[in-house]
Amino acid sequence: MKSRNKISTKLFIAVCAVCVISAASCSQTLPDNNVGFTSARAGATVLAVIGLIGVIIGGLALRAAGRIGGNGRAGALVSMVLGIIVSVLSAAHLGRSTGGFGTGGGRAGAIVALVLGLIGISLGGLALARLRRSRSAD
Repeated sequence: MKSRNKISTKLFIAVCAVCVISAASCSQTLPDNNVGFTSARAGATVLAVIGLIGVIIGGLALRAAGRIGGNGRAGALVSMVLGIIVSVLSAAHLGRSTGGFGTGGGRAGAIVALVLGLIGISLGGLALARLRRSRSAD
């Protein structure tokens, strides 16, 4: 029962993160001076933070999968789902952003988020593969 509560908590966090991302990326208008924290930079930063959360959860799942009797399946799946969501949204953000670095479009943050999303997908996949290998050896 505890594992279901952990899964539902992680999925709730993931859904909240997607809601925050969509709210942050709704207004993409840039001010004329582009100084400070624009809405596009905020959206890219939120994407990067959620990608970092996915990487952390994937690393913990990979560590749990390596232990004897460990179970990191829920964490691996959450990491993969967060990685996919972040990768898709950051690629869309990169497609929408105009201008280069330093123009307030959030291009650098979206690139960082894309990389973190791909790392999260990889860690989740490695954890699932390790779990599958350890169960087949039993």
